[in-house]
Amino acid sequence: MELPQMPELVGLSLLVGLLALVATAAVARGWLRAEEDKISQPVCQKVNEAKNSGSKKQKQNQRIRKEKPQQHSFSHRLLAAALKSHSGNISCMDFSSNGKYLATCADDRTVRIWSTKDFLQREHRSMRANVELDHATLVRFSPDCRAFIVWLANGDTLRVFKMAKREDGGFTFTATPQDFPKKHKASIINIGIADTGKFIMTASSDTTILIWNLKGQVLSTINTNQMNNTYAVISPCSRFVGSCGFTPDVKVWEVCFGKKGEFQEVQRAFELKGHSASVHSFAFSNDSRRMASVSKDGTWKLWDTDVEYKKQQDPYLLRTGRFEEASSMPCRLALSPDTHVLALATGTSIHLFNTRRGEKEECFECVHGECIADLTFDTTGRFLASCGDRAVRLFHNTPGHRAVVEEMQGLLKRASSESTRQRLQQQLAQAQEALKNLGALKK
Repeated sequence: MELPQMPELVGLSLLVGLLALVATAAVARGWLRAEEDKISQPVCQKVNEAKNSGSKKQKQNQRIRKEKPQQHSFSHRLLAAALKSHSGNISCMDFSSNGKYLATCADDRTVRIWSTKDFLQREHRSMRANVELDHATLVRFSPDCRAFIVWLANGDTLRVFKMAKREDGGFTFTATPQDFPKKHKASIINIGIADTGKFIMTASSDTTILIWNLKGQVLSTINTNQMNNTYAVISPCSRFVGSCGFTPDVKVWEVCFGKKGEFQEVQRAFELKGHSASVHSFAFSNDSRRMASVSKDGTWKLWDTDVEYKKQQDPYLLRTGRFEEASSMPCRLALSPDTHVLALATGTSIHLFNTRRGEKEECFECVHGECIADLTFDTTGRFLASCGDRAVRLFHNTPGHRAVVEEMQGLLKRASSESTRQRLQQQLAQAQEALKNLGALKK
């Protein structure tokens, strides 16, 4: 038997060894790639997750921007103007006693002061006062129009802002260093400053009304005994404070001061009795000799309050009108300065009544994007203002012009002197011209 030659064995061994080495290197390289893939996979996942989360956030932000509420649009032939500068919902308005300014407050942490002479202009400029670290829910001008007070939503107290006139005609607003002390235990429904400047009123939703002096000291506490208060206000003559609530009446107190201006007492004056259910709201006329009220019984009433209440004389009921919407929804009320027009608001709609005839004359529907928060006439009675979203809407008071026409026509028939007739004819012509310009003159 012959054995293979030595050189051939050596070559075969080298070939086998080389193949084994190549195979080992290939296996090793595959294992290293597998390990690298395992290590890099979580990193890739994190990067992808970050990208995905970033894109999700962008989509969410885009969605939020898309879902941001748009300014409510409203048009009507009697709409005089829309005041749009607030970025939050407006909760309260107040006209200054001199009729030059309108103050509005919103949850955007600002109070804005508007010039009434710009109402019929294209641009409506306003001056802004910032409410630091809080926002105002109620605002009222001081009688001299050099300051205003606000109720703070989070602070639950009154803050006073002083108004200093600048050379350019604007104002600088400065909050006083100290807010009023906290005294109320329930939410506030209204505040007010007497036109005499002698006292401030705050009313809460329980049964409490506080009378303050201007330095923040409580002069008197009134318990209305009405289960709860829904509204309270100071009369324009500054003698009275009235309230309404769960009971079917309106209670009125007199705030008494001495001859030297010192506070004496708060005493019961009179009540408006005649409703059969709780009273939503009420208002005084400009001279405080008339009052209007609206109730859950579905009626509104006009009263003569020029009575000798100290001799136990009760107010006289002048007229009752139907307003069924008040029986199922909260209702706000505004009485024109001359008492000729009554404005009632429920939800987002406003209804205007002629108080001489008790008839509804105008109705504005879907005025605001939210429920109407406040309703008031300007000091002249030409405009009715409402708020409920980020805008104040001003309406021409056509029922007021019509009421003047009716009143002047009646007085002309009884006028005896020529000078009186000329004066009445001039007022009649002015009212008719105003209605004609608004396209509301009845033929």
